Amino acid sequence: MSVNDLKFKHIAVEGPVGVGKTTLARLIARKTDSSLLEEESINPFLKDFYQGKRGAAFQCQLYFLLMRHQQMSSIIQPSLFEKAIISDYIAEKEIIFAQLTLDEKELFIHRKLYNLLLAPLPRPQAVIYLQATTDALKKRIKKRNRETERNISDDYIEKLNEAYNYFFFHYKQTPLLIVNVNDVDFEKKPDELNRLISMINSLEYGVMLYNPLAS
Repeated sequence: MSVNDLKFKHIAVEGPVGVGKTTLARLIARKTDSSLLEEESINPFLKDFYQGKRGAAFQCQLYFLLMRHQQMSSIIQPSLFEKAIISDYIAEKEIIFAQLTLDEKELFIHRKLYNLLLAPLPRPQAVIYLQATTDALKKRIKKRNRETERNISDDYIEKLNEAYNYFFFHYKQTPLLIVNVNDVDFEKKPDELNRLISMINSLEYGVMLYNPLAS
């Protein structure tokens, strides 16, 4: 199997805000000639949420849930399976964010909708979790300077990072590759990207850890 081939037909890249999951998903898709399922980045309630406006967390989460349902439903179509699919999120991120941001009543409604709309849909065959320190996430978010993210609090980033680490510490649904991305830029290190794809193809059941060489 060459570095341009993938043994899995659906691979998801996940991680907290600012970790670089979309960039890596694009690189893998381009390198392996795979289809890209990229999360819609525009959410009309996101800016209000980061500004702490009342009710915005629930509105934001429901919008993401409906959008993800629409996107993930599309991969059921057989024509898309002519190529491997690389996505930059998994359905379970809904649970991570909802538990962090919603109150008890909102969480009850959200869980009902999640079980109805997302839980029955196909899951990836393998997951890549990009792991970074909270300080690294803060620096990357500041560097990319997105308008909607300018009001993200340091406390929220820290709690989100902790929530992701907790979730993937207990993750057992698919083979999992945990990648330390504190000091690597896969765009500038094509050899590391090739090595990463080789490690994806060597995944079996359980967890593998990957520490790329620093850029």
